[in-house]
Amino acid sequence: MNNTWTVIRFTFMNKVKTKSFLVTTLIFAILLSVGINLPYLIQLFTGDGDSGSKSAERIGLVYGQQQELATELESSWGQLTTNYELIPYETEDQQLLSQDMDNGLIEGYLKFEEQEGGLFPAVVYTAGEDRMELELQSNLQAALQIIKTRSIAQGLNLTEAQITEINTPVQIESRSLDAGNAGDAEGEGAIPGSSAEAMDYVLVYALVILFFFTLMSTGNMIASEVTTEKSSRIMEILITSVSPLSQMFGKVIGMLLLGLFQILSFGVVVAINLMLPHNIEVLKDLNLDISAIDPALLILGLVFYILGYFLYAVLYAAVGSIISRTEDLGQAIMPLTMVSLVAFYIAIFSLSTPNSTLLKVSSFIPFTSPTTILVRVGLGDVPMWEVAASLVILIVSILAFGWLSAKIYRTGVLLYGKRPSFKELMKAMKAYKM
Repeated sequence: MNNTWTVIRFTFMNKVKTKSFLVTTLIFAILLSVGINLPYLIQLFTGDGDSGSKSAERIGLVYGQQQELATELESSWGQLTTNYELIPYETEDQQLLSQDMDNGLIEGYLKFEEQEGGLFPAVVYTAGEDRMELELQSNLQAALQIIKTRSIAQGLNLTEAQITEINTPVQIESRSLDAGNAGDAEGEGAIPGSSAEAMDYVLVYALVILFFFTLMSTGNMIASEVTTEKSSRIMEILITSVSPLSQMFGKVIGMLLLGLFQILSFGVVVAINLMLPHNIEVLKDLNLDISAIDPALLILGLVFYILGYFLYAVLYAAVGSIISRTEDLGQAIMPLTMVSLVAFYIAIFSLSTPNSTLLKVSSFIPFTSPTTILVRVGLGDVPMWEVAASLVILIVSILAFGWLSAKIYRTGVLLYGKRPSFKELMKAMKAYKM
């Protein structure tokens, strides 16, 4: 056991100081920071970074014979946006409007034109060389749609309550059948599209990605380190002081600590970026609240991450032990890489259908369950017995593949030359009883 802890400590300290690990972690942390702050950075580069102190853009409004329509537009405009201000013009004086645009008094101007056979006038926007901004266009369409609905409804002699009902957007509420049945007893029948639900989606998405990328990096490092020690003949020296099993499990646990350290580092980076003032406002607008994160989902994610890591890590170590040249390593670990890709893609592409048959079946397959069960727990409806069954199957698989990998590692680290065939490997393993 002392030898195992020595290998764990050496593996962790040796890898955490390597340039490749530090550079990879730093690059990924920078990418996370840029991704989280991308909307704010875009605003800064487009000159919209400080919208609070920025003066509203002035848009001319030529109303002509549509004074009542212009009044209603000005009244509803302030409720939609404060980034634009409407400046009224009674007539379309081209010389005056062009002069005001040249002097920067207005960015452009709107005017109403009669439509033949239409109940509502056409709206035309005129500007200089720049096209109409999407924000201005969307706000104008929203405001004019309300006015148009109101004017048509008044022509049909609808009441004010009926007009308000027409303008009220349709709200869609998400309900769970199981939660609805339990709601009579516990008062929790409906599951609205709440901040907690949104945070569960973000958390599951992040956990699946973290599991895949940290597994790929640490798994490759395990196999690479074993193969490197074997090809350089250092393994023959290590065998005399540390048993092969202590080496294998020491490397696996050491890499696990390295992966957890990397995840913790990414978590700190994300937390710091999300706590920035401009990102807090964005989270509020998106109906996201960090305090709404479900602790049980985090704990379950950590448990399945650790167990899923052990399942893959012992196999990476076993594959690395039977390879004598580092040039052959990529081809040897390709099956494990493909299996982990399958687990990743099933989970990612099933986020919108967490109760699908594919996801249910995959949650009982040990190689895919670490990611798929998280999607079902975080976003779907899954009985606790299925979670427990998935956990038991995963643990049993770890014990079985761990025993097999230990036998392969014990014999594989001393087999040199070409990669041994399955028959040769089985014959060598029979010579070692566990």
